[in-house]
Amino acid sequence: MTDLSVTVSTTPRTTSGAGRAGVSCFGITVLLGAFLLFSVQLVLAKFFLPWFGGTPAVWTTCMFFFQTLLLAGYAYAHLLATRLELRKQTGTHSVLLLLTTGLLFWIALIWRSPITPDSSWKPTGGELPLWRLVQLLFVSAGVPYFVLSATGPLLQSWFNETDPGRSPYRLYALSNLGSVLALLSYPFGIEPFVSLRMQARLWSCGFLLYVLLCGYVVLLVRRSARVTYDSEPPVDSSKRPRVGQILLWFSLAMSASVLFLATTNRISQDIGIVPFLWVVPLSLYLTSFIICFDKPTWYSRRIFHSAFVVGIFLACLVLNGWSMTNIKLQIAAYSFALFASCMVCHGELARSKPSPQFLTSFYLTIALG
Repeated sequence: MTDLSVTVSTTPRTTSGAGRAGVSCFGITVLLGAFLLFSVQLVLAKFFLPWFGGTPAVWTTCMFFFQTLLLAGYAYAHLLATRLELRKQTGTHSVLLLLTTGLLFWIALIWRSPITPDSSWKPTGGELPLWRLVQLLFVSAGVPYFVLSATGPLLQSWFNETDPGRSPYRLYALSNLGSVLALLSYPFGIEPFVSLRMQARLWSCGFLLYVLLCGYVVLLVRRSARVTYDSEPPVDSSKRPRVGQILLWFSLAMSASVLFLATTNRISQDIGIVPFLWVVPLSLYLTSFIICFDKPTWYSRRIFHSAFVVGIFLACLVLNGWSMTNIKLQIAAYSFALFASCMVCHGELARSKPSPQFLTSFYLTIALG
């Protein structure tokens, strides 16, 4: 290995961490970032669907666009955490945050409403509609969404640097909690009562608060960094994930996603077309992440492997015609099977998570899956 030239300050590397206020700030920032990340998808999808006819292809395009940007954000966080030393990471991300804030202000001046374009941007029919939708999504919120998508893995990596005695993985549970809060609050508490233009303005105010919180986190990280490296910090190669472990992460994440999509399609299209029915499987999918990553003891193989078997049995019964006239019972059976399956997949993911040094690789693999 290459020798590292290390300059040590008067205090040792083992710091007391960011303190209670610092830990709370990390948690609040991750929670708010996830809430904004999820809610902007709902706002823009609601805004653009009437422009393009509201077909399933439009919704699919929106979801594909946002998932692609999410993966790009995770890749950015991984490269930043593995290629740059801590001060350069915070500096680079701070510049990106400031540029994004300036971009939002500029767009708000042009459109008189941030992230939602004026009527002059409506498609005229002469261009490919889905390609036009991708362009509109990117111009409206592409850069802010990219910045928000990097929040979870990047702040967890920084938290591990500033407070190595604590596990950063509980912040992932907080991130998914933020997504669940956005998912449940939008259709029932925001969309029916607040206009789309006002939703965009409120979202932008939330983003400004997020930038301020990130600025405070950056100050905490820089204050807590007691060692300056002239090159990359040393990595314990014995803890580096092996190819088999990475493939396991990918397979578990992909399996849960496939089951979630299949269940959503089944209960939303084949059983009954009910408004917001798709919220049920998505809430269960995200909740399984919260449970599995909040406390390791909450996932019990004995309990959830048994529940998984029962869930698959119930799903097979329904698929073969059992309770065809009882829609609620069918939805309950599929939901139970999905939740048990996601608990097994995500529980095993949580059990196999790597040393925090490699958490960005872990999350990048999950995003790929």
